[in-house]
Amino acid sequence: MSQANSPRPKPAFRGEAGLQRASGAAKALLWTAGGAAARALARPDRGAGRFQSGTPAPSPAVLRRAYLEAFDKDVRDVAAGLYPARPLAPARPDVAVRVMADLLADAKAVDSRRRRRDGVEVREAAPAGGYPAYYRQNFHFQSGGWFTRESARRYDAQVETLFAGAAAAMRRRALALLARAWRGRDQRALTVVDAACGSGAFLADLRAAFPRARCLGLDLSAPYLEEARRRTGAAAVQANVERLPFADASLDAVTCIYLFHELPPRVRPVVAAEFARVLKPGGVLAFADSIQTDDAPELARLLEAFPVLFHEPFYASYQGTDLPALFAAAGLQLAAADQAFMTKALLFERPG
Repeated sequence: MSQANSPRPKPAFRGEAGLQRASGAAKALLWTAGGAAARALARPDRGAGRFQSGTPAPSPAVLRRAYLEAFDKDVRDVAAGLYPARPLAPARPDVAVRVMADLLADAKAVDSRRRRRDGVEVREAAPAGGYPAYYRQNFHFQSGGWFTRESARRYDAQVETLFAGAAAAMRRRALALLARAWRGRDQRALTVVDAACGSGAFLADLRAAFPRARCLGLDLSAPYLEEARRRTGAAAVQANVERLPFADASLDAVTCIYLFHELPPRVRPVVAAEFARVLKPGGVLAFADSIQTDDAPELARLLEAFPVLFHEPFYASYQGTDLPALFAAAGLQLAAADQAFMTKALLFERPG
């Protein structure tokens, strides 16, 4: 396994790196302020949903260092030419105001579910047929679960407020791994599927990094796919990751971002086997998800708090999952790894 270290910046990309750094700073300020406002309204530290633990909290210095690492790595990878600078916050002030107002309006509804410990409110309203029971939940206590247009349009902003603007930079650890694996290849001959693409944030990154490749989105939620298509212009297909609608050995890459911690333990091997099945020999899986306690013991308290405050019923079992062993059992070999703040990225390869 090789640790993903960013190469030295190429002069041609220093301007873009500066743009990425400035955008990241603006984004951090915006979403940190939004998260603080939402917490002030909802007060998740009070009531039935509050979190208590004897694990020591990380020091401000440790937390700040881990947080800033995500932005630093993102800037270095832009400078290295792995992918272009990406907008990290709404470009227009009126859009930012509208997004923030929507988040704050929904914050109390989210916290009401947290206090009631009601993570399955959406089951009564979810469309019938085709959706596993584990999927029909209000993950993160979010309004509408995965089943409404409003949820799809609000989701990325909710995640960014949760991570104080670092979410996009964190998930791009997987993009950097894929970009290194594909360096020197003719993109026109490559096909990548973003499995569980959600509302399309990472799919947009893929299309920007690999404009000549065929980039497809796949998700089980019709409203989220609609949002992904609107945001990216990419082709997208509605399907369950447990049964991918692609032929054996037909894809050059699969990406999977923040999915496995929301899958039950029995489902994870099924999905891993599907990824292995559809990859060509030599094809790769670029994977990103939450760090696990062994990756950053100093952040253990945050990992303990996450499933309590944000309704993640399968997160504890994910924390105990040996990911390299899980994918090895499906026939995929670990080729590279990286991490930043609360996210780890792994690159797996199907042997040729």
